[in-house]
Amino acid sequence: LFGILVILFVRKKFFKDISVDEICDISFLLIIIGLISARIYYVLLDYTYFLRNPLEIPAIWNGGISIQGAIAGGILFGIYYAKKHKINFLRYADLFCFGIVTGQIVGRWGNFFNSEAFGLPTNLPWKLFIPFASRPLEYRDFEYFHPTFLYESLLSVITLAILFTLLNKYKTRKDGFLFFLYLILYSISRLLVETIRVDSVLNVGTVHAAHIASAVFIVISAVCLIFIYKKKTV
Repeated sequence: LFGILVILFVRKKFFKDISVDEICDISFLLIIIGLISARIYYVLLDYTYFLRNPLEIPAIWNGGISIQGAIAGGILFGIYYAKKHKINFLRYADLFCFGIVTGQIVGRWGNFFNSEAFGLPTNLPWKLFIPFASRPLEYRDFEYFHPTFLYESLLSVITLAILFTLLNKYKTRKDGFLFFLYLILYSISRLLVETIRVDSVLNVGTVHAAHIASAVFIVISAVCLIFIYKKKTV
């Protein structure tokens, strides 16, 4: 909801050609698609467990959704929606990325209330107390950990500030620039934060799935930026 408010704020000044009604319609659909794709991503990465326990697949109340899955699903849906309704996907993506990153800023605080998504043990002044029941087995003797949810939330604030700065400064930018920049900045943030998280449950071999997804987002976004800036039309 905070994200939608930010989208409407940005639209009022910079994207007046996009209607409020369309923003509300797309936002509603993206919320549903985001939840579904976030769960599908998680299920696919832990498919051996869910093959044995298929009734657990829809049980998101037991945990197991991924923002990276939501982003991927949202992109695929956005491309489909844009083709169906004959609208400029990249222009809409530039607008909606402001709402997505705002949602990440707020949403990460859910990890605080759930005592999850924390990092290695630390005694820094901003250390986070984790209840005994929420600690990984190998860290049961530690009480305080890096608040990695906070790090990612603050990095998302920085990302949002950068996007707003560029939105104001470069009014002749090409469609897609802000969206792909957002994907790169978020993915870099995730790569940094993930290196000290201790409760990442999904891995591909010995590599965190979040690292792989972040690297893929960075590469694809960089290629897309090069492509759109090689085109002659704005």
